[in-house]
Amino acid sequence: MTASPTDDTSVAPSASGDVVDPAPRPHATAEEVEAARKDTKLAQVLYHDWEAETYDDKWSISYDERCIDYAKGRFDAVAGDLPLPYERALELGCGTGFFLLNLMQGGVAKTGSVTDLSPGMVKVALRNAENLGLEVDGRVADAERIPYDDNTFDLVVGHAVLHHIPDVEQSLREVLRVLKPGGRFVFAGEPSTVGNFYARWLGRATWEATTTVTKLPFLADWRRPQEELDESSRAAALEAVVDIHTFDPTDLENMAVSAGGTEVRAITEEFAAALLGWPVRTFEAAVPPEKLGWAWAKFAFGGFKTLSWVDEKLLKHIVPRNFFYNVMITGVKPEPKK
Repeated sequence: MTASPTDDTSVAPSASGDVVDPAPRPHATAEEVEAARKDTKLAQVLYHDWEAETYDDKWSISYDERCIDYAKGRFDAVAGDLPLPYERALELGCGTGFFLLNLMQGGVAKTGSVTDLSPGMVKVALRNAENLGLEVDGRVADAERIPYDDNTFDLVVGHAVLHHIPDVEQSLREVLRVLKPGGRFVFAGEPSTVGNFYARWLGRATWEATTTVTKLPFLADWRRPQEELDESSRAAALEAVVDIHTFDPTDLENMAVSAGGTEVRAITEEFAAALLGWPVRTFEAAVPPEKLGWAWAKFAFGGFKTLSWVDEKLLKHIVPRNFFYNVMITGVKPEPKK
């Protein structure tokens, strides 16, 4: 089993015969970035290794009540009221473990496994799990070739992962393969095609405005060091390579059914909330973190919560579902026919 088609990210056996995952590479050179433009899986590794140690801070990820409620809320919104907990769960494309670890803390699963193409992300996810006292193992792995046996998991989850995978339907087939009959998959945080258009536009506009205005002498202390901005720009250059897909909710449902899932349904959320969230997150990435105190955090989180309420109570009843930014999907592995 290999984590990537490139030699540098392949999984190799140790002298004892055990599988040894590759080491993280957090600083991509300009030459590596250029090579990654033609190799999406190499780009995934470089980009996410670069982000691994700072990813939780960048996206305001925590492992407390705030994010436990958020993760469990996404799960419940798409999967409905189900008997919990699941015995064993897998997170595909785990990143730092945000989704699975918070779901486990919320009582959704007892034990877990994490996989990601990025060694850096797996390292951080396992460290986070250890710090939380959660029973979790992990592997560097390609989502199109999941390194677990058939019928292993009761639940497979993922957050903002499907849009990074070249062959989404093949990955869903793998998900269904490693699920036990009757097991469920839940994926959240996927960009809709319409939502991605306005979110990316807002992000680019905010970055350009912030990095331009902070060149003014009297705002110099609001500007990150140029080397940090340059490294951010190099990483951002890979976004067009790593962010492969956007989804129409109906098309994603059809893909999951074609892969073999049953009881498939997709829902969407975050319209007004996304219009605030993307500029806020981009601004936070462009200025020194010490400039943003408690008042800013209260505004950002409070504004997001308020606009999410508006989305849920009002806008979802009048705005077509494909205009919302986040797509979530669930389905079940069918029981064997008798």
